[in-house]
Amino acid sequence: MKKLFAGLFLTASFAMASAQSISFDKTTYDYGTVKTGADGHRMFTVKNTGDKPLIISRVQASCGCTTPEWSQDPIMPGKTAQIKVGYNTTIVGPFTKIIEVYSNDPENSRSVITIKGTVDGNAAAEAVAVAAPAAELSAKAAPAQAKKNVKKAAK
Repeated sequence: MKKLFAGLFLTASFAMASAQSISFDKTTYDYGTVKTGADGHRMFTVKNTGDKPLIISRVQASCGCTTPEWSQDPIMPGKTAQIKVGYNTTIVGPFTKIIEVYSNDPENSRSVITIKGTVDGNAAAEAVAVAAPAAELSAKAAPAQAKKNVKKAAK
């Protein structure tokens, strides 16, 4: 009986040791404070730390404002791949979004990565406020310049 349990234990241990295993360079990406309309794409690096091919079958964001992209090609043992996550930075205010990563890792078939940060609506508003008076001055100057050009052409 002891031999049977020892054999089962060794078989189970070997099965766990010879499998694909997922790991991430980081599980949270902090954007900090970004301007409205800034590039919202960030990359997570996934590594297969096992000894069999790792397959990411699905990557699902918590809402439509977050878009994940990934390759469905197997990740060979010791190799890495990228998950590109995009956030819609036209939505002003703080955000925290989770992205679920589903794989064939027998110990961790569902992993969670997170993005967080703040989109500062004032940064874009300040740029518009500075640009608006300049455009206004330019519009007022245009008719005066046109009159000068007409006078020069008449001479």
